[in-house]
Amino acid sequence: MLENSGLNVQQLERSETRAPADPAGCNGGYPSGAWHFWMKKGLVSGGLYDSHVGCRPYSIPPCEHHVNGSRPSCTGEEGNTPKCVKDCEDGYTPSYKQDKHYGSSSYSVPSMEQEIMAEIYKNGPVEGAFAVYEDFLMYKSGVYRHVTGDEVGGHAIRVLGWGVEGDTKYWLIANSWNTDWGDNGYFKIVRGEDHCGIESGIVAGVPKTEVY
Repeated sequence: MLENSGLNVQQLERSETRAPADPAGCNGGYPSGAWHFWMKKGLVSGGLYDSHVGCRPYSIPPCEHHVNGSRPSCTGEEGNTPKCVKDCEDGYTPSYKQDKHYGSSSYSVPSMEQEIMAEIYKNGPVEGAFAVYEDFLMYKSGVYRHVTGDEVGGHAIRVLGWGVEGDTKYWLIANSWNTDWGDNGYFKIVRGEDHCGIESGIVAGVPKTEVY
């Protein structure tokens, strides 16, 4: 969920992140389809689970991904996709329809390091996707580089920025596996090598500001 945007991106994470007639939810889908949904259908505001912030706060309780923590373990990708509720919480104003925010454009960013950096510098964080291997699940700190283990699937994430640690260039990324995983929910991955495909599927967009 993009907490700093104030939008309920759960709507993108579930049924809208899919191919037509394929209710993928957390079982996969196409990031570009989610951005297209934002442009055409819009998103309402929303906060974290049980926060009662915004029109539609996140409705799925947090769980632990690949770590032992205070939350229950996640059930995996077999969980049912929640039905879309097209009403705001009781007592919230404006209405669901009036609360909608739309994108003016969405686009793929060329898979060159400098192009991605320029996009982040100009318009803010972008969405990326990469191949997840078994050793990534155990990440705690430092700059991740795949060394061992099988590929376990693909994963979409939010690329926030970049930096250098020692002599290693990295992307700074927000994961969606809660704060008990990784470096308080974040991780770094090698930059400039398309490592695990991290630079091959960058998607971004610009909000429609004149209606706010």
